[in-house]
Amino acid sequence: MSKTDWRIGIAGLGTVGAGLLEFLAEKPGFSPTGGQAVVTGVSARSRTRPRPFDIAGLPWFDDPVELAKTPDNDIFVELIGGSDGPAKAAVEAALNAGKPVVTANKALLAHHGAELARLAETKGVPLLFEAAVMGGVPAVKIMREGLVGDDIRSVAGILNGTCNYILTEMEATGRAFADVLADAQRLGYAEADPTMDVGGFDAAHKITLLAALAFGCAPNFAAAEIEGIDQIDLMDIRLAKDLGYRVKLVASAERSADGVLVRVHPSLAPLDHPLAQAGGALNALFIEGQRIGRIFVQGPGAGAGPTAAAVAADIADVMTRSVRPVFQRPAADLKPFTPVDPSKSMGRAYLRFMVKDEPGVIAAVSETLAEAGVSIESFLQKPVEKADGVPIVLTTHAVAESVLMAAIERIANLSSVLARPRLLRIARI
Repeated sequence: MSKTDWRIGIAGLGTVGAGLLEFLAEKPGFSPTGGQAVVTGVSARSRTRPRPFDIAGLPWFDDPVELAKTPDNDIFVELIGGSDGPAKAAVEAALNAGKPVVTANKALLAHHGAELARLAETKGVPLLFEAAVMGGVPAVKIMREGLVGDDIRSVAGILNGTCNYILTEMEATGRAFADVLADAQRLGYAEADPTMDVGGFDAAHKITLLAALAFGCAPNFAAAEIEGIDQIDLMDIRLAKDLGYRVKLVASAERSADGVLVRVHPSLAPLDHPLAQAGGALNALFIEGQRIGRIFVQGPGAGAGPTAAAVAADIADVMTRSVRPVFQRPAADLKPFTPVDPSKSMGRAYLRFMVKDEPGVIAAVSETLAEAGVSIESFLQKPVEKADGVPIVLTTHAVAESVLMAAIERIANLSSVLARPRLLRIARI
């Protein structure tokens, strides 16, 4: 091969790996450098598993670490997944061998990004992960390259297509969470064990990486506040819509003088807001900078084609021999951000109380909120069929979370309240 040609080793032959093999077979000369990208080794859990493509002509490695170390490839592509185990071992082996690494593994980087960045920069090779966040939407390149001339204040959006699909279908069909999740699993939108998605952890991995890029810090997944959509009730989707909102799983990272607040929560977005209008499996992201103001990007967050295209874009960057810090500044200078105490965060909220249908209940709830220092913005009382009790729904003006939580505890103890009050934050976007 000429020096403009690159030999690619691919570990992981699932949806994305299949898409990448198909792409490279069709367009090996896709890179602007004019060189060829040629697959010279593959690895996966099973060699005999039925696949929609033929791997018989490709060198097979039972151990991805051996594929990472072999001198027969120049770039190692890790599509195995998982924060530890074979994925981590293979990436470390490739970097130690002085090989560029392209990965789609957000969990690996959210947990071990700082140490892997130090290893990559010590060896003088790139560690690229465009496909780890928002699939085919170039969110990582926007943050790492396009916005280096700005000071980013916040990033927030919809980063998990599975959750977005489930919430969209619940609203559209009127079916409960469990029913829609089962359909999502049958259609391949959700895994057999959906915890990583519906528990909010996948979105938390992604916003952890975006925060590191936005603020030039080490990924700090442990500091993320995480709540998934598995407790979302169809009642809240309907009542929120009556108030002019739509429920979305929103991941956000915001920098202030006190530090950085990273969180994933089901949140309410106004019906005319771009996040509320991003339906199905779409991803969407707002970025706010000191100089650019706010920008918005939206697109497919998963799938063979979009994600493989993101991996290919990173391969092309390696082929141009471009090397830059993994997380916006030299790894030796990376430090975890200072987490902000969420209880001090100010924001608006949606509250639902299931109460007995008796006189004085509304007054008791209102007085308790007022005494705690929570100001009501809007109010709705609407009977719901087959519900135990009557829902009282309201939205608040901006209030510190510590104040709001104290008020909720007091209301939960009222004799007229039948169930734990439901809190949903209103997105600050």
